[in-house]
Amino acid sequence: MNQFSQPAGGIVLRWGLAQLLIAAVVFFAKPGLWGLLALIILVNAVGTYFVVDYIKRHKVAALKLDEHPMDPTLQIANETLPFMRRGLNEETAQKTAEIIKKISEVSAVAITDREKVLAYIGECSDHHKAGGPILTHSTMQAIATGELMIVKDKKGLNCPEKNCTLQAAVIAPLKCKGEVAGTVKLYQTNQGDLQPSVVKMALAVAQLLGMQMELAELDRQAQLVTIAELDALHAQINPHFLFNTLNAIISYSRSHPETARRLLIRLASFFRQALKRQGHFNSLKEEIEYVNTYLVLEKARFREKIRIKKDIDPALLEYQVPVLTLQPLVENAIKHGVQPMIGPGTVKITARLDNGEMLFIIEDDGVGISRDRLPKVLLPGFGSGNGVGMSNVHERLKSLYGEDYGLKIVSEVDKGTSVYIRIPLKKHREEGAVVEA
Repeated sequence: MNQFSQPAGGIVLRWGLAQLLIAAVVFFAKPGLWGLLALIILVNAVGTYFVVDYIKRHKVAALKLDEHPMDPTLQIANETLPFMRRGLNEETAQKTAEIIKKISEVSAVAITDREKVLAYIGECSDHHKAGGPILTHSTMQAIATGELMIVKDKKGLNCPEKNCTLQAAVIAPLKCKGEVAGTVKLYQTNQGDLQPSVVKMALAVAQLLGMQMELAELDRQAQLVTIAELDALHAQINPHFLFNTLNAIISYSRSHPETARRLLIRLASFFRQALKRQGHFNSLKEEIEYVNTYLVLEKARFREKIRIKKDIDPALLEYQVPVLTLQPLVENAIKHGVQPMIGPGTVKITARLDNGEMLFIIEDDGVGISRDRLPKVLLPGFGSGNGVGMSNVHERLKSLYGEDYGLKIVSEVDKGTSVYIRIPLKKHREEGAVVEA
């Protein structure tokens, strides 16, 4: 029954039609003022009729839409996507089985990998439990052949429990990149043929979950590539830092052997700490220690040539930063900014909170970078030496946080250079684990 088969809707519609009839009679029988009044009534009646008709048609359309809710398969796909994108395991299978059971009209749902039951939800869950081996011959056959299997009787389910009420099932293979990774099983407690809608749902759900698993695998491969790239970049930066530091110490080995000895001891301690570290991150406190070690070596070499200023917010010291992010930039400021100057120069290191992120600024008042060279300084291999430092930090930041997080450089010849870095806030933990701030 629609909205306007009810009494109220009928009264409104009949009143509009009555006004229309009265207005027509008065208009033609009594011209003049009465005719004008009749015309007003006529306009009101026509308006009433069309408003009612408009509402009626749109209400009916809305009711018809309500009669066709979202397809259950699409609903399942939508709700399971966040879980299956993490791959097929006991946790994701459990969540997925719960969603399928909630949306479908089957008695029970099970999800397996190639060897064991990952999840089971529904009827007879007291003896059908996750974690055990696959017992149903039809399930093993579906895994072996990659074909849909339908079990029409209790015997085919191969359940050892005499009081088990499950009578039939459809078993659909889960395929990832053409290989069977597991199965989705939908059960019913009625013996005989399963409803075609249940079989169709099992096929569709298995295909959709398989696609989600492939997306999960692509995500995993992308992460492995990113990690490999980071490892390669990290393998570059460590020797770069070591060789430059050793060169500084060698310069002291004849003229100031005692200074060289103290610097070697400090360098050994520094790398001993570095070898204990795991992963690609340090706390900011540890990263500042890297910078301090380098500065001790450079100050010993250049003495009053270099002045260092620091403005580090202590509240940021326990947040994480990628390993050797600041030191290469400080090194670049000294070697390519201050060192070529005739007189002394200053390098300032700033770390502060800005718009919910850590903002680092490495600035010097050195010789600066010309306009034609500025666009090239972040290209790997550009400039003197091996060109590892700046480009390495730039590429690692983009790999870890996205294209918007590379280095930003502002420079003017004979006035100096400023390098800006933004890093999201994440607290540092032991063994490389981090938590969101």
